[in-house]
Amino acid sequence: MTTSQPSPAVQTAGFLLLVAAMLFGAAGRPDIPMFWLYLGVLGAVSIAALFLIDEDLAQERLRPGGQPPGFRLRLVFLLGIAHWVIAGLDRGRFHWSDNVPRVLRLGAIIAFAAGLSLLLWAMHVNRFFSSVVRIQRERGHHLVTGGPYRWVRHPGYAGAIPAVVTSGIVLCSWPATAIGVLGVPLLLWRLIVEDRALQAELPGYPEYAQAVRWRLLPGVW
Repeated sequence: MTTSQPSPAVQTAGFLLLVAAMLFGAAGRPDIPMFWLYLGVLGAVSIAALFLIDEDLAQERLRPGGQPPGFRLRLVFLLGIAHWVIAGLDRGRFHWSDNVPRVLRLGAIIAFAAGLSLLLWAMHVNRFFSSVVRIQRERGHHLVTGGPYRWVRHPGYAGAIPAVVTSGIVLCSWPATAIGVLGVPLLLWRLIVEDRALQAELPGYPEYAQAVRWRLLPGVW
């Protein structure tokens, strides 16, 4: 007997409610404007994803290869929970970070939204954008070179990194920002592992890598 999965819309609503519960529950108060702005950006991107991301990809990201999430995905989820809870405790109760400049918050919300949008664009173009490194032969995995993949080989990471770095700044919490920064080495390590796997196993990728030299940032790396 198989258990049916909740619809993508239900999963999205559940995710947004979870983030809101972590932030405002830890804060103990609802009147924090930057939290609402953060949820607004996160909600807009999440709702757009319902229309732009292939349904098969959505399932692949939740259960890669039809398997339950592994240790690394669970760790990422726990880091996210810690990130939101600490931000809530900071802003609502302990006020460790009352000195985050307003101009920095503004720049951070723009970078956060732009990073999530680039990540969404990459997933929209690339229906093989899995949550784990694997060649998805059962899904007809093939080389994708359109959209942002014309300029860098890993545009999803190019969007995810600024999003995780600026998330804590948007939430006006230095400790939460530090947790986000901890994710950057993990993302870079994953990028390197993924690029090597694609070079070795995906037909056409070595030639694509010769044509698109930059992994993450044009002119830099």
